[in-house]
Amino acid sequence: MRTPGAWSFLVPGFLARQPFAMLTIGIVLLVQHTTGSFAVAGAVSAATGISMALCAPQAGRLADRFGQRAVLVPGALLHAAAVSSLITLALLDAPLWALLLISVPTGATVPQIGPMVRARWAHRLSGSRLMPTAAAFESVTDEFTFVVGPVLATALCTGVHPAAGLTAEAILTVVGGLLFAAQSRTAPPAHGGSRPAGGRASALSVPGVRVLIVAFLGIGAVFGGMQVSLTAFTQSIGAPGANGLLYGVFAGGNMLAGIACGVVVWRSAPHQRLPRAYVLLALATAPLWFVASLGSAALVGAVGLLVGLAIAPALITGFTLVEQLVPAGARTEAFTWLTGSVALGQALAATTSGQLADGVGSAAGFLVPLAGTALAAVTVAVLRGRLAGPRTADGTPVVPSPSESEERVVARGEGHRIPVSVD
Repeated sequence: MRTPGAWSFLVPGFLARQPFAMLTIGIVLLVQHTTGSFAVAGAVSAATGISMALCAPQAGRLADRFGQRAVLVPGALLHAAAVSSLITLALLDAPLWALLLISVPTGATVPQIGPMVRARWAHRLSGSRLMPTAAAFESVTDEFTFVVGPVLATALCTGVHPAAGLTAEAILTVVGGLLFAAQSRTAPPAHGGSRPAGGRASALSVPGVRVLIVAFLGIGAVFGGMQVSLTAFTQSIGAPGANGLLYGVFAGGNMLAGIACGVVVWRSAPHQRLPRAYVLLALATAPLWFVASLGSAALVGAVGLLVGLAIAPALITGFTLVEQLVPAGARTEAFTWLTGSVALGQALAATTSGQLADGVGSAAGFLVPLAGTALAAVTVAVLRGRLAGPRTADGTPVVPSPSESEERVVARGEGHRIPVSVD
């Protein structure tokens, strides 16, 4: 936290990322209220998530090329306009096709604050041993956001007006987004003027990033599967009010593990830790279906805590690898590919878990997190060599070339100076 300029982007960044966690639940509560159908609400919410997953990397690439401010300011304003249109159509009882149509720009314009904050950390701490700690801090912040955001949106929708949650989401997007964009001093430099002769390479050109995208689908499967399956489970045992408590235990486990990962000084390389982290996550999700079939909320909560504890190592290690694998000019894009992958996995898992819960039983939805993490673990194990990145003949990692400004970055502590090197 002594990194120069850290607080200047962390505080507005925290405010600006709250809408990300409010959007889905706000759509579900509003559309379900106006249509009376969870299926319609889920479809509109899923369409928004898929649109965001597909468009977020493009926004990240534009931010790398032209700067975060150039993308964030118009994006926040367009998102507020799209959300306002969605609210209007829902309150006017518009048909499903109209709601699905407006959900596309709503998801496409979601500001990618989390990836932008991570890109600023990578810019300020390039080559530093503190980068895993920063990644852990961001994981804790994300999880705290997903605890606060849905609670705020739900309280507004149920206590004020069904559209109040989305209205607050749009206002926070504009206010938080503009405040964050104003902190241009800490933003990584735009790389639009340094286009290589062969054209600008996408983050997808890095083999390790492609592996991480597939792996992060598994993390999304956990989030989406847990949200829907816990809701179905608590309703099946006649205790729907326990849903928030059980999900809070799951999220709390993620936060605790994130804090622990941040204080540990790792001796092994991130590409060596990631396969083990995914095996651990798959093993943690394995008992979910069995304990849910027993109908015990206490057992589901206990296993959910273990799943939350297992998510953080996989999530943090994956984000840490981006700083090592991806050149500075494509890092924001790389981070948005990963967050978009989580969103896509979450949308697909939520839909699949809901269908299994309706067609087979409330416990069946818990099979989705297991399937998603098992496939991710196999992918990471088989392709783990690509996560190591390029190496010299003697096995030394080849660090992506930094920009000139990154080479001059120095993190100043209180009473001491810590040179940050890419060597």
